[in-house]
Order: sequence, then structure tokens, then C-alpha cells
Amino acid sequence: MTQPSINSPSSGVPSTHEGRLAVLDLARGVAIVAMAIYHFSWDLSWFAFVDWDVGGAPGWRAFAVSIAASFLILVGVSLDLAHHKEIRWRSFWKRFALITVSAACVSIGTYFAFGDSFVRFGILHCIALSSLIALPFTRLPLLYALVASAFILTLPHWASSSVFDGDIWLWTGLGTPAMPSVDYVPLAPWTGATLLGVALSKAIRQSALMEPLKQMEFGGLAGRALRWMGRHSLPIYLLHQPLLYGLVWSVTLLGPNMDRTSRSFQTKCAQSCTTSIGNEALCVAACRCTLDGLKSENIWEPLLSSPQDPDLQTRMNQLYSACLAAPGTDTID
Repeated sequence: MTQPSINSPSSGVPSTHEGRLAVLDLARGVAIVAMAIYHFSWDLSWFAFVDWDVGGAPGWRAFAVSIAASFLILVGVSLDLAHHKEIRWRSFWKRFALITVSAACVSIGTYFAFGDSFVRFGILHCIALSSLIALPFTRLPLLYALVASAFILTLPHWASSSVFDGDIWLWTGLGTPAMPSVDYVPLAPWTGATLLGVALSKAIRQSALMEPLKQMEFGGLAGRALRWMGRHSLPIYLLHQPLLYGLVWSVTLLGPNMDRTSRSFQTKCAQSCTTSIGNEALCVAACRCTLDGLKSENIWEPLLSSPQDPDLQTRMNQLYSACLAAPGTDTID
């Protein structure tokens, strides 16, 4: 997220023609489309087809956060709609088991795809835990859900501690995980979004908005398509990224011979440099100059083959320092 998923699986709310809110399915469908756009962009960046900093640029990060938040809010809304009269335990545990097994599949799949950066506690893990925590609040007054939401949303600001560092407590969100992950959605602050969804549902049910919302059908082609995606968001979530990732990966193998390695080097070099010194234009020029120097000295290919070679690393750092001092030069003396 990133990457970001989803309340949809077995939400406990019947389909539109069975009393399900069409607007809720539509909202979830819109979130699914936004998620697919983000993941496809991430895939293109990962394979260096584009130079977008999908993982770190503020705009992309804000996009990812908004997608995750929308799904978790919808989790809370659906929980409240399904259980506010009485907790339907059989439906809840069936849904919980489905999401838990799906989360385990995501962890296993990403382990084989990304190694140590696999998903240890991602969006589905968070949905399962958030559902457990938020369920009792569906039977309590609105104020309780609001207070609990504010409590968890603010936890990282006043309860973070090195005590929670490492993988054992990574689910809390209050420490620093031992390893990076391609998707990390911990309890704090994200469960706060689910509780906010519970509160939102209660507020809507207790207002005059509920009846107009029930009348919305979204019967056009786009509306029906988005509602269908909203009703099937879990399988779409589980399948879309492997398909998109596989598609982009296949193009790297079968497509035109693009110098993606060079582009990737320049992009990551510029991102790291910009983080350090804050001058993006200077960093872009310096990294381009460094790559040109590596190629002109015929050490680019050896560096790709032996990236840990100390002599090659030393020369690359020398070229980088020289280019940073005089960016834009085409050769290095």
C-alpha cells in the first residue's frame, strides 16, 4: 500500500434485491477500482516501466491511505447494518473464517513473490482483527463507537514505544517492524476507521438519510458493474493483483527490450538522494550522470552481476559524489 482491501467478503448484508443497500455496494465497488488502479501503478513502477514513486510519493501515499480507510470504514458500516439488532454469530464467524484464511493465503503468496518483504499483517489481517474489536460496538450507543474510534486513531501519537518493536507486536502499529512489508495495515490507527464506520452507520440509521439511501438503485451499466464488484470484492481482491503482476511481469519477459534496469537505478537513486538532501532536480541530474559514468567505464554490467562487490561499490560511490558536486556532466574525469 501498498497495498492495499476490503470489507466485502460475506458482509452479512443481503444483496440489493434482498434488502441490501445499493449505495454501499457501489461505494465498495468504487474502492475496488481505485485499489486496482493503485496496484497496477505499483506493478508498473516495480518493473521500472514508469518512474512514478508509487511507494513513497506523498500523492500516491495519500491515495493508498484513502483506499484503505474507505474499505475499513465500509467494514464498520456493514458490521453495524448486519448486527445492530442482534449479533448473527453464525454469519459473523463464517465471514471471519473466510477473511482469516484469505489473509493467510496473501501472506503465503507474497512470501514466495517478495521474500522477506511479504505481507505479515496487511489489510485482510486488519479487517479480521477490526471485525472482532468492532462487533460489540454494533450493540452499543453511537457515542461508544466514536470514543473507541478516537482512542485507536490517536494511539500511535501517544502510545508508540520501542517495547513494541519487532515482528511479535507488529500487529499493534505501535512499534517498528523488524522487516519491511509490501502491505502493512496494523490495528493502530486503522481499526479506528472501522469503529468510525460503525458510528457512521448508527448516525445514518438514526437520521432521515436512511430512507433516501434505500431508494438509490444505480441501475445504469456503470452502476450495476460497480455494485457487482462491491458484492464480490474479496475474490476480486485475491485475484486481481496476481493477474496484474503476472501480466506486467510477462511483458518484461516477452515485450520489447527496454532498459528498465537503468531506469530503475535512476529512479531509486534519485528517490534516496532527494530524501537525503531535498533537492530533486539536483538528484535526478546526479543519478543520471552516475549511470552514464558507470556505463562509460564499462562497470555497469559487472555491477549488475555482482552488486555487493566492494570495489565496484566504491567506484559507484565515487562517481555519485563527483556527479553530485557537478550535476549534469556527461563524463567523469
